[in-house]
Amino acid sequence: MGATLLTAFALMLIIEGIVPFVAPATWRETFLRLARMADGQIRFFGLSSMLAGLILLYVFG
Repeated sequence: MGATLLTAFALMLIIEGIVPFVAPATWRETFLRLARMADGQIRFFGLSSMLAGLILLYVFG
């Protein structure tokens, strides 16, 4: 279980690092737009991401 969790975390870090590595200006602009969002919008985005992850785990897990 621990090795699987570390593998998942490592893959998340790799995927999260692709956009800033390939297109740093685009990533910066996207991050600035995110910083200007209201708390409710950010929470909705976070909830949507979690639900998408749960669905993917259910379908492919």
